Amino acid sequence: MKQQEVGSRGIGLPLTISIITISFSAIFVKWSDAPASILSMYRMWFASLLMVPIVWNKRKEFKTIEKKEWLFLFFSGVFLALHFVLWFGSLKLTTVASSTIILALQPIVSLIGGFLLFKERTTVSALMTMGIAIIGAMMIGWGDFGLSSDAMMGDLLSFFSVIAVVGYLLIGQSIVKKVSHWLYSFCVFFAAAIVLTIYNVSAGVSLTGYPAKEWGIFLLLATVPTVSHVINNWLLKYVNATTISMSILGEPVGSTILAVILLNEHLVTWQIVGGMLVLLGVFFFLSQKQKPLPQVVKEETVNSIE
Repeated sequence: MKQQEVGSRGIGLPLTISIITISFSAIFVKWSDAPASILSMYRMWFASLLMVPIVWNKRKEFKTIEKKEWLFLFFSGVFLALHFVLWFGSLKLTTVASSTIILALQPIVSLIGGFLLFKERTTVSALMTMGIAIIGAMMIGWGDFGLSSDAMMGDLLSFFSVIAVVGYLLIGQSIVKKVSHWLYSFCVFFAAAIVLTIYNVSAGVSLTGYPAKEWGIFLLLATVPTVSHVINNWLLKYVNATTISMSILGEPVGSTILAVILLNEHLVTWQIVGGMLVLLGVFFFLSQKQKPLPQVVKEETVNSIE
C-alpha cells in the first residue's frame, strides 16, 4: 500500500520545496558569465557525482533495468540537456520575468502530450485553475516582453526549452514507475552530462579556465535547483507530468521576486497581480490532487486481488 499512502498524504509540501529551490536557477544563470552549455554540463556532472553515494547503495537495482528502459533513460537525458542549454541560453538574452510568458505554455504542452501519449484527461475545474495560473504568468512576463532581436531569440529558445522539458517529464512519468527515482535521476543526469560534454567538445567550447566564481555557480546549480528535479522525479510515481508542469508555474513568481531582490529588476502593478493569480491558480489546481491518483488505487487493487 506504499504508493497509495504516499499519494494520500498530499503533494503540497514537496512541490512547495521544489518551487522554492528551482526559483534560484535563473538567478544563478544571471550571475554567471560562462556559456549556457558549460553551465548545463557542469551542473549535470556535479549533480551526478553528488548522487553517487546514494546510487551506490542501490547498485543492485541496475540489473533490473531492461534494454528498452536504458534507451528511454538516455533520451530523457537528451531532452534534459536540451532544456538546460536552451533555457540557460534564453536567460542570456532576456530578463527573468520575460521568460515566464513562454514558460506559461508548459502545462498546455504537457496536457497535449499526456493526452496523445497516455490518453490522459482532465476536469473542467482543473482547466479553469490552469487558465488562471497561465494568465497570471503571462502578466508577470508581459511587462518585460521585448521586441528586440535578442529578446525574440531568447523567447524562441525558451519555447523550445519548454518542449524539451515536457519530453523529459513525459518519459519520466512512464519510466520512474519501473525503476527507483534515485536511479532514474542519476541515469538521466549522467546521460545529460555526457551529451553536453560531447556537444561542448564538438563545438570547441573551452571546458576549463573559468574563475572560482563560476565554479561556485556550477556547484550551486548542481545542488539547490537540482533538488527540485529529484523531488519532481519522485513525484512522477504519483502524479502526471501536467501536475508537475503546473507546479513549475510557481517558479516565475519565486524567480521574479528573487530577481527584484538580487538583480535589481523591477516589478509593475500588473506583474504583482499576475503573481497572485499564479499562486492562486497553482494552489487550487494542486488542492484537487491531494487524493490518491485513480491509476495508483487501481494498481493497488489489482495487487491485492493477486
